[in-house]
Amino acid sequence: MLKIDIPQNGSPAFTSSVFDEYTLPKPSNGFETELNGDVILLFEDEEDAVAYLDSLEDYATELDNDAPQKQYINTLVSTITNDEFVQAYLP
Repeated sequence: MLKIDIPQNGSPAFTSSVFDEYTLPKPSNGFETELNGDVILLFEDEEDAVAYLDSLEDYATELDNDAPQKQYINTLVSTITNDEFVQAYLP
């Protein structure tokens, strides 16, 4: 199981309600919310996380450039891409 933490230091903060509020694609294994509000994305492995990245990119291309979802998609993409295990997996 691969867990990737989205810290709450961004602006605006990324909370678990963002997924439903903006109908964002969810990771295949879902997510958890910690007591401090951090969202933890859950994946089977690095391959699953990269497949999720692909789905986020597909979703983002369907949105207008000024769509409010873009900032949250960017947060998800950068957080997953910067994960050390995902970086080691990517060619």
